[in-house]
Amino acid sequence: MGLLVAALLTVSTARGQGRLADYRRADELRQLTKDKVFRAKVDPHWFGDNTRFWYRNDLPEGRREFVLVDAAEATRRAAFDHGRLAKSLSEVAGREFEACRLPFEAIEPDDAVETVRFQAEGKHWKCELSTYAVTEEERPRQPDEGEGQAGGSTDRRDARSRRRPSGDHNESPDGRWIGLIKDHNVHVRDKATGEERALSRDATAEDAYQPPLHWSPDSQKLVALRTNKGDNRKVYLIESSPKDQLQPKLHSYDYLKPGDQIPITKPHLFDVAGQREIPICDELFPNPWEIGRVRWCPSSRRFTFLYNQRGHQVLRIIAVDADTGETGAIVDERSKTFIDYAGKQYCHRLDETHEIIWMSERDGFNHLYLYDCRTGCVKNQITQGPWVVRRVERIDEENRQIYFRAGGIYPEQDPYYVHFCRVGLDGTGLVILTDGNGTHAVEYSPDGRFLIDTYSRVDMPPVTELRRVEDGTLVCELERADISMLLATGWQVPERFVAKGRDDETDIYGVIYRPTTFDPQQKYPVIESIYAGPQGSFVPKSFRSFHGVQAMAELGFVLVQIDGMGTSNRSKAFHDVCWRNLGDSGFPDRILWMQAAAKKYPWMDLSRVGIYGGSAGGQSATRALLAFGDFYTVAVSDCGCHDNRMDKIWWNELWMGWPIGPHYQQQSNVTQADKLQGKLLLIVGELDRNVDPASTMQVVDALIKADKDFDMLVVPGGGHGIAESPYGSRRRRDFFVRHLLGVEPRSEPY
Repeated sequence: MGLLVAALLTVSTARGQGRLADYRRADELRQLTKDKVFRAKVDPHWFGDNTRFWYRNDLPEGRREFVLVDAAEATRRAAFDHGRLAKSLSEVAGREFEACRLPFEAIEPDDAVETVRFQAEGKHWKCELSTYAVTEEERPRQPDEGEGQAGGSTDRRDARSRRRPSGDHNESPDGRWIGLIKDHNVHVRDKATGEERALSRDATAEDAYQPPLHWSPDSQKLVALRTNKGDNRKVYLIESSPKDQLQPKLHSYDYLKPGDQIPITKPHLFDVAGQREIPICDELFPNPWEIGRVRWCPSSRRFTFLYNQRGHQVLRIIAVDADTGETGAIVDERSKTFIDYAGKQYCHRLDETHEIIWMSERDGFNHLYLYDCRTGCVKNQITQGPWVVRRVERIDEENRQIYFRAGGIYPEQDPYYVHFCRVGLDGTGLVILTDGNGTHAVEYSPDGRFLIDTYSRVDMPPVTELRRVEDGTLVCELERADISMLLATGWQVPERFVAKGRDDETDIYGVIYRPTTFDPQQKYPVIESIYAGPQGSFVPKSFRSFHGVQAMAELGFVLVQIDGMGTSNRSKAFHDVCWRNLGDSGFPDRILWMQAAAKKYPWMDLSRVGIYGGSAGGQSATRALLAFGDFYTVAVSDCGCHDNRMDKIWWNELWMGWPIGPHYQQQSNVTQADKLQGKLLLIVGELDRNVDPASTMQVVDALIKADKDFDMLVVPGGGHGIAESPYGSRRRRDFFVRHLLGVEPRSEPY
């Protein structure tokens, strides 16, 4: 054994890292930290006037309290005198009750809050709050079956039934015709006579019309989507150890991959009375990835549909003249890189004013625009600034306002924190409804005048406030979470950390996790839990008593999570780093971030850096040792999509582009396998239906051909993410303990 390895073993053993006791703490951490946070959530029960509500706080040791809030008076107080009610109830019930442990979970105050009803000891009770006299009440009559209760689920189901249209869903609006697909063609049937007419005759099983059919409001025209089938690629899996038989089973499923011929769908327009097709000019939709959202204008003069072009660089709303079949683009969205149709697409039509609300990143940030449907011109930009719209909550058409979630709207806060806002459709009157430095979740009062706002950070427990929707001002604070019991377990508060990225300008955000046995005088290997999928951002932002990475840290590591460039929810330029470049995975930013953190914290040992992830994270974890093996030394890669030509078509073509270019091969972990440095463990489930397991096996084949050493775990019957199973997780832990700590996993300390 070399002197360096021997020294590492000696130091690690002295610290007691990776030993059986550490594994036990790691396994018990979730349970240890469970139910140790109080006052973290408010579940309001609103009065009929929508200005008052009560809620219950569940407190340590089975204690509880009931709280009454008056939004109009901006007050928060005890819903009643818990001590007096406990005393009165004890007298009439014949057993002792404590004020802090009243035997009921809910109350029914009257509108004047003069009486409170509740159920306890299998009986119904009423308390007169003027005297705190408690009397038993007869059990209320239960509604008969089907009668329902106000606001109950039965009524909602009945309402849905009443709203369901009668007859066939392809019935024409005037009730005369039934539209149907027969022998792959479009037919209509006269409801009165039963006579059928074929509107098309040339469709086949390979080139067929598909339901539903789209009737014009005047019942004169009909739009049907016709799909020409694409490739019929299947993925085959062998189940080596089925539970119900000795011999293996062969499974197959449909699974298109990048570059495959996809089904081509296009709209067709029919004149029902004339029994003819009106040809549609398809110059504006020559190469569809998807065509959908067919919608007739109320006048029946035209219909529109959404066209997503293959390659995802063109997204259009196309209008078709119902008489001539001529087409025009109402919205013509283009990008030199990609349009994130999967995560940043929003289209809402305002028929009465002939407008469309449209989402776009055209100015460099994800924002909303108001279009004139008749001219195809932008009337105005609704939101703007160096921040992003994360999601539209609702449209108030009457008041011409839009409610939405925003990220980065407070420049001094983490740009990933979600805030709730409202703005006029003309772009004026922006109101930020939430304020606190954290990421927010809200619940509105039934009439929408107030909202309950709960915000937190990974390093700050939840704060809950009552705020006015009119102007976002604070009514009163409701709760601040109590984590004293959590801290008493030795729980380490995750630390937010920010460092500059590869351009020396952009802030990169991440989190550092330490073990409960943390000693700043020691040196700790660093492990990154990575997921760099461009479809989102992944570093936790809200408070939790337990993060899965904390269990890994408990073995004697420092864990980090980082959102590097190429992930979403920042600027378009930040996101575009991923385009045709998934192999980048934000590594230049991640490495700079860890180097900056280690400069501040010398207990982070960057001579021993590990990384793990699954799916896209598995691809990145392997990539770390192929392209950045001078920094990362150990990797565990689960169910990785190691070659983007082997994975599902939509995800990979969206970010890597179409047609398939040489960049696919250049960034493949298969073609780069000969560059492996460090210790690699590949994990895959043989029945993974998300990512073709052959993607991992092709890396294995390339590593063998390159004469590279590596470890591998194939789990019989395992599916996607098998490394999160107890066995897979244990093997992942062991791999890092052996190769970063230099000790035999789960061994007893000397």
